[in-house]
Amino acid sequence: MVRSAYMDQWAKLGASVRLREIQEELAAIYRAFPDFKGQQGLAPIATSRRRRTGGRFSAKGRRAISEGMRKHWARPKAKAAKTVKSAGGR
Repeated sequence: MVRSAYMDQWAKLGASVRLREIQEELAAIYRAFPDFKGQQGLAPIATSRRRRTGGRFSAKGRRAISEGMRKHWARPKAKAAKTVKSAGGR
């Protein structure tokens, strides 16, 4: 119990020092940006991005990409099938 009270005392001391530092930082911010002084709370940060609906490609573009990917993946499949056939025939 004694140790807990001792730790609480140090925690309160550390918290009060940190609170004083935060208040000094806040004062410095208000000096640098006086427009913030009258505001309540924090202003929302405009980081949300609008989601695109549909897509970036036209239907014709999507078909072209799809066909290209089919050809792209057909090559390794054909190569793998060829090596299986040649290995199985020995």
